[in-house]
Amino acid sequence: MRPAFHLAIPVDDLTRAREFYGGVLALDEGRSAEAWVDWNCYGHQLVTHVVPGARGDSGRNPVDGHDVPVPHFGLILPVPEFQALADRLRAAGTEFVIEPYLRFAGEPGEQWTMFLRDPAGNALEFKAFKDESQVFAK
Repeated sequence: MRPAFHLAIPVDDLTRAREFYGGVLALDEGRSAEAWVDWNCYGHQLVTHVVPGARGDSGRNPVDGHDVPVPHFGLILPVPEFQALADRLRAAGTEFVIEPYLRFAGEPGEQWTMFLRDPAGNALEFKAFKDESQVFAK
């Protein structure tokens, strides 16, 4: 079994979380209870826990001419899966924090990236490397 992460994030409404994570992102739902839902996030366990209150940035960090929201979590996908997800998000009318684009073109670590928020305001990043051996390239 390959290593996988487990990440728990706060949401304020499980119905909206189900619509977004299960519907828009098309993640499979796992176990759940009244106050949480497990999601299969490309083989990783993502858990949405109900925690009332607003989310938002602690700050922003400039990267490649864009203001990256902090905190955020993300996932590296193969390029075809990244492009399919970007198309699905556009078709769902997703408002991007940073539209899908090619970052660091022609440099070490060249990657496709996009940032968006879930309905609770959590910032998400999805990215894809043309060459996955470049994930940690300097």
